[in-house]
Amino acid sequence: NRKKGGRSMLRLRPYKTSDAKTIISWCKDEVAFRKWTSDRYESFPITEEDMNRKYVDCNGDCCEPDNFYPMTAFDESGIVGHLVMRYMDAEKRVLRLGFVIVDDTKRGKGYGKEMISLAIRFAFEIFKAEKVTLGAFENNPSAYYCYKAAGFRDVETEDIICELFGEKWKILELAITREVYKGDKNVC
Repeated sequence: NRKKGGRSMLRLRPYKTSDAKTIISWCKDEVAFRKWTSDRYESFPITEEDMNRKYVDCNGDCCEPDNFYPMTAFDESGIVGHLVMRYMDAEKRVLRLGFVIVDDTKRGKGYGKEMISLAIRFAFEIFKAEKVTLGAFENNPSAYYCYKAAGFRDVETEDIICELFGEKWKILELAITREVYKGDKNVC
């Protein structure tokens, strides 16, 4: 077992329906839940069935065949993180990460950066993507700086706003290209 910072390194695997119970337990309040899911779920809290319906039994809602890949990060202690990968274009060159979350008891300990680095490597080396994108709410600086630490760069876009709790939450867009990934020794 390789160790990193005194703990076993993370691995990524496809999401299992049994993961839902653990993953949804990490959102203790609706603000944390919305930072994770934006407006993609109608109400809070969600159930395991809600999550599995969106991921597995979606009937074309969000997961198109060969385009939607929920992943779970784990180490010897169990499940520690989760994210979704999906293609943004028909040519399958741009992969978007979303629904990124880390066990709330493990945040600030490097799990997020390691999970994102694994996802980046997976995207470029397995899926052969040319670019990986994601978004972070401006009011979620810990996620934003985690993504930056993993190699993502800011992308200039028109303001993308999501209205939640009667407020306007700005989404900061980030991306990493294959060239940056191959040339950046700090990534992965």
